[in-house]
Amino acid sequence: MPDALYSLDKSVFYFFNTTIANPFLDAVMPALTDWNKSWIGLSLAAAFLLSLAFFGGKKGRILGVMVLLLIVFSDQFSSAVLKSLFARPRPCHLPLEHLRLLVDCGSGYSFPSTHAVNNSAFAFFLSYHYRRWAWAYGLYAFLMCISRVIVGVHYPSDIIGGAAIGVAMAASLIALYNALSRKYPSLRIAVS
Repeated sequence: MPDALYSLDKSVFYFFNTTIANPFLDAVMPALTDWNKSWIGLSLAAAFLLSLAFFGGKKGRILGVMVLLLIVFSDQFSSAVLKSLFARPRPCHLPLEHLRLLVDCGSGYSFPSTHAVNNSAFAFFLSYHYRRWAWAYGLYAFLMCISRVIVGVHYPSDIIGGAAIGVAMAASLIALYNALSRKYPSLRIAVS
C-alpha cells in the first residue's frame, strides 16, 4: 500500500479507535464484534435461521440454506485464501502508539476483514430478497464492520475491502440462483 494511502488509513483508524472513544462504545462494540462467540449471539443466529425455515415458507427455507452456504464459503475464502494472499499484519500486531485494543487481537492477518466479508455478504443477500428490511440488514453490517476498527483489530481499508468482497460474493450467488431458477422454474421465489 502506498505511503499516502497507508497514512490516511492509519488516520481514519485512529479516529475510530481513539478520538471518538467513550465508555458506551467501549462496552457495546466488543460485545457486538464478538457476538458469534457468545451463547446469546449463537442463539439469535439459530433463531433467525429457524424463523426463516418455519415462518418463511419455501422462500425462507431456500434462503436459509443459501445464507448458510454463502457464509461458510465467504468465511473460508476470506480467512484461508485471501488473508494468506495479502498477508497484511493487523494494527494490533504492530507497534502503533495509542492503539486501544478492546478484544483479543487474533493470530490471523488483517486484509480483508472476514467479519466484514461475512456480514456484508449476509446483509446484501438478504436485502436483495427482503427489500423492506434492507435498512436493518445494512445497519447491522455497518455496525459489525465499524466495530472491528473501534476495537482495534482492523484498518478501515480492511473493512471496506471486506465489505466489497462480501457484496460481490452475495451478488454472484444471487446471479447464479437467478440463472438456475430460470432453467428450473420450481426454484423461483418472489423478491419482497
